[in-house]
Amino acid sequence: MTIIKQADLIQSIADALQFISYYHPLDYIQAVGRAYEREQSPAAKDALAQILTNSRMCAEGHRPICQDTGIVVVFLKVGMQVRFEGDMGLNDMVNEGVRRAYLHPDNKLRASVVDPPIGARKNTGDNTPAIIYTDIVPGDRLDIALAAKGGGSENKSKFTVLNPSDSIADWVVKTLPSMGAGWCPPGVLGIGIGGTAEKAMLLAKESLMAPIDIDDLRVRGPSTPIEELRLEIFDKVNALGIGAQGLGGLTTVVDVKILAYPTHAASLPVGMIPNCAATRHIEFHLDGSGPAVLTPPRLEDWPDVTWQASESAKRVDLDSLTPAEVQSWKPGDRLLLNGRLLTGRDAAHKRIQELLDNGQPLPPGVDFTNRLIYYVGPVDPVRNEAVGPAGPTTATRMDKFTEMMLAKTGLLGMVGKAERGPVAIESIKRHKAAYLMAVGGAAYLVSQAIRTAKVIAFEDLGMEAIYEFGVVDMPVTVAVDSSGESVHATGPAEWKVKISELKLGS
Repeated sequence: MTIIKQADLIQSIADALQFISYYHPLDYIQAVGRAYEREQSPAAKDALAQILTNSRMCAEGHRPICQDTGIVVVFLKVGMQVRFEGDMGLNDMVNEGVRRAYLHPDNKLRASVVDPPIGARKNTGDNTPAIIYTDIVPGDRLDIALAAKGGGSENKSKFTVLNPSDSIADWVVKTLPSMGAGWCPPGVLGIGIGGTAEKAMLLAKESLMAPIDIDDLRVRGPSTPIEELRLEIFDKVNALGIGAQGLGGLTTVVDVKILAYPTHAASLPVGMIPNCAATRHIEFHLDGSGPAVLTPPRLEDWPDVTWQASESAKRVDLDSLTPAEVQSWKPGDRLLLNGRLLTGRDAAHKRIQELLDNGQPLPPGVDFTNRLIYYVGPVDPVRNEAVGPAGPTTATRMDKFTEMMLAKTGLLGMVGKAERGPVAIESIKRHKAAYLMAVGGAAYLVSQAIRTAKVIAFEDLGMEAIYEFGVVDMPVTVAVDSSGESVHATGPAEWKVKISELKLGS
């Protein structure tokens, strides 16, 4: 009989969540390093450099890889010879570990969980509760696999029930472009096959815990139909040319993981869940000897890549920005933003809309005339930081507010991550505005450009409040220009053709 103390489990959960907030799994970051070496697309290579530089900075500074520090997902395999010593239930112990991790004073993590899920959607304040799956298995120890899953990638989850004779690879290749770039590629695709609807999705999520080994698999060759399918999907997805951050390039995924389960003869359920550039997971066990011991990776094992601003990047003074200057920007232009930058995301936009619909003024200090808005929900600062990691959130969620903002507030443009939808692009074109893209998965790097930060409206919304940032050389790329041309359309289309030509020439 193994006795696991309540305090040891709580501390292990808390320590593991802190650990993965600033340490990428080494296999992932080395896979991104290999992708960087292979990449031929300048835009994608720049994005990969930012991701790699950000990763090392976070490992050195013990600050979050991404401002979205995720919703916690925990898989517990409890040995039948394990007994817990304490006065809390198993789920309560896990959630207490989550609470302590996210409120850690030296590295406070962003609380993103809201309850109830509809209506008030009030932030729980400590990122609890976690999503917990428990399996009772033979043995005398507790095996734990946990992840912090960002909303941008989780929102792109897909499910289907195919006919048993249908091609799973064809469905993935058809479906993946519809996911856009909001899941922050390059990442890992998790695929679950079989069981029932909910089982397929659970298998897809659990598959993301496995180590990256696609290169090893290719070298040794597939020995099962599942391994053959992994390689087929990997090659076909990367041939789409979507690339890092959806800008067009050689690498969209660094691995494809698949778990399967028996299913009904009439069914072929398939779930697909991507992991993003802020891939965060860890596996460990408790055997009654104390809390888990987590060994940090060696910094010298990180790829030797340091991002630097392009020599062709244009400096922009946000405090004297004019419509004419915005209209001079071209798709793919690299910009360095300087001056005052307002923020706002889903909840703030909804409140702005309510105020304008009711004929009420915006709060004091909130004036978007000739300004840009940054779609961000930052991590709280620690020590001498102006703000914690503050990378962009998915811009498409704000598409339905774009016409209102451009038509009624004097706004000239927006900064976010991933592509804009057709409604937003049409509005950008109509108002001769622009949309700028910052790199998702480079939140700590971006935050170094934010020298001052203050909440100026909707403080009760927490990380969704409106801030005013003072930025110095904040790197962005023109993703949609005033004519409505989008690099997220032109880049992948260009690189899909180039990849096909490269294959023909090889």
